[in-house]
Amino acid sequence: MGGNYSSLIMIALMVVVFYFLLIRPQRKRQQEQAQMQNSLAPGTRIMTTTGLFATVVAIDADDVILEIAPGVETRWIKAAIGRVLTPVDGVEDEDVKSADVVDDNVVESVKPYGEDQDSSKK
Repeated sequence: MGGNYSSLIMIALMVVVFYFLLIRPQRKRQQEQAQMQNSLAPGTRIMTTTGLFATVVAIDADDVILEIAPGVETRWIKAAIGRVLTPVDGVEDEDVKSADVVDDNVVESVKPYGEDQDSSKK
């Protein structure tokens, strides 16, 4: 009899562990995603789940009209919105320009595979 109760307790404990480690966090992520999709407003910069960057132009029930280029609008379902992009504040134009500078005097040499070994040992 004692063995039956201990196995039932172990099974119940495993169900509780699965709930807290797998089911609950997934449900929380789904709720956050749905909240983000329902809070969309025209003018919001977004990225779709496929990696397309766009601006929300209009919202129609379950659909969102996105502007992917000036004058180019497409219709997507809200579930295709992956995340809302927030503008980066405090980035100076000079910092961006200095990050793009490449030193033309630096030459990098790459040895083909296998040439890094000493040839006298062959």
